[in-house]
Amino acid sequence: MRILLVEDHIELSRWLTKALLDAHLTVECAMNGADADALLHTQEYGLVILDLTLPKMDGLDVLKRMRARGAKTPVLILTARGGLNERVQGLNLGADDYLAKPFELAELEARVKALLRRSQGNEAVTLSCGPLSFDTVSRLFSYGDAPLSLTPREYAVLEALIIRRGQAVPKEKLFDEVFALDDDANLDAIEIYIHRLRKKLDSVSAGSVAITTLRGIGYLLEARSAA
Repeated sequence: MRILLVEDHIELSRWLTKALLDAHLTVECAMNGADADALLHTQEYGLVILDLTLPKMDGLDVLKRMRARGAKTPVLILTARGGLNERVQGLNLGADDYLAKPFELAELEARVKALLRRSQGNEAVTLSCGPLSFDTVSRLFSYGDAPLSLTPREYAVLEALIIRRGQAVPKEKLFDEVFALDDDANLDAIEIYIHRLRKKLDSVSAGSVAITTLRGIGYLLEARSAA
């Protein structure tokens, strides 16, 4: 799941990016409001973490312009402004949650996970495809009772597929969710991760869970009945 982090404090931005990457999320960063506004015009994100005090364009203005365009992407406001009036203003403009600095990383991660579950239209804790399951709280995959060992990229591809289980997911959509704009990769990289995932799924499932290629359409994660 790709997140846009809008934070102009370099060290805080680096710290948050590492924490989000460790939570198996793809992160893009904007250091000012104008850049964030431009990205939100052209890119899709699962969540925006938005500071309020930003150069070039205030965070509340970024939020206001985003909602005026009809974008429904959840927004978590992250700011040192702790006044009640500013919190109310942000929520009235369409923010989904508010976290004042300083904060505990565990609380940020919990709020991010809750907003992502809500944005996916699924409040269920566990998503399943046959014996394969994904815990949306712990953000861990397992096959039966055994955890499934995945690299961060493999994890991101499989998450995108299990969220849309039973639906074909275009390669371009997978690429957008797995890679940030500044990553040095192209569409062919998705095929590499699909190949690796197939090998790992085959090794534990004996074909009961598979990724099917639908030519010209995309990839489909599906459970298969035993022969």
